[in-house]
Parts: sequence; structure tokens; C-alpha cells
Amino acid sequence: MKKGILLNANIVSVIAKLGHTDHITLADAGLPIPQGPERIDLAITQGLPDFMSVLSVITQEMQVEKAILAGEITTVNPQMEKAILVHLQALELAQGNSIEIVYCSHESFKQMTHGSKAVVRTGECSPFANVILCSGVTF
Repeated sequence: MKKGILLNANIVSVIAKLGHTDHITLADAGLPIPQGPERIDLAITQGLPDFMSVLSVITQEMQVEKAILAGEITTVNPQMEKAILVHLQALELAQGNSIEIVYCSHESFKQMTHGSKAVVRTGECSPFANVILCSGVTF
């Protein structure tokens, strides 16, 4: 049995295959998921699993160099934005690197998901609780 904290075989597989600048999307329950990227649906019911729990576990396994958010989160869901940014700041310290934070329109964000290796759908039901995590290198 795998010893690490991340047990979901599909997510582990996607992360293991990431190269530098490849990306995955962590999504709330409402984000449309395009054809193409692998769809990993974790949603069980509203709020389960919540976005921050999934983000926390995935970033323990994945080296992150950039995070992309929809700019609308700033005005519509500032509590979630703050939680994401605090988490990414702590991740910078743990990883020993700087994580670039990029904002774009929600429409642009949805277009970028087409290039993701996977979209991980959570049970989060708060608006704009989505992030694209771009893979860095550990060396």
C-alpha cells in the first residue's frame, strides 16, 4: 500500500506524468470540464470533499511553480482567495521556491482548462473556487 498522503490512484498517476509547465486544474463542483483532460471526479455531495482539503493534499505531492486563478474570485469569493493565497505562501516555504500567482478572466480560465492534463472536481460549492496548478521541477 502507498505510504504517502495522496492515495487517489488517478491523481497520483497524473502528477507522476507531469513535466515542467504541465498543469492540472482543481475545480469546484460547477466548473465545466472540457473533453480532453482526464476528468477525476471526487465530488460526493455539496461540500464533500471541500476545495481546500483537496488542494492541501495535492500540493504535498506536486511541485508547483505557478497558480492561475479567475480574477472574479477577488470580489465574489475573497475568503476562498485568501485561503488559497495563504496556502500557496506556506507551500513556497515548504518547497523552497517562489510561486507565481496569475489572474485572468473566468472565460480565459475555462479556456486554459482545455490544456490541463487533468481536471479534479471537488464538492466545493462556492463561486470561483478553482485553480490551475503549473508544475515546476524539484531541481
